Amino acid sequence: MRPIPFDHTWPYEKQMGEIYFSQCPYCKTDNVLTHMKEASLELAKEKVKQRINLPCCHRTMIILEADEDYFWTNESLR
Repeated sequence: MRPIPFDHTWPYEKQMGEIYFSQCPYCKTDNVLTHMKEASLELAKEKVKQRINLPCCHRTMIILEADEDYFWTNESLR
């Protein structure tokens, strides 16, 4: 399997159990609170595909895997 390129990543922040984006990759809205739960994040870290519906622009991001800083997706976000 080919590695996921870095341009397919997006940084996230976790504060008090909530998962945020400092900026939406699609509409560029600042400080977006996602509806992702802690359990879904843990599954993404185990390389189980997850989806996030972004409340700012109603787009769906498909997460292939996650680490402590980035979501690795199936599309170029940068």
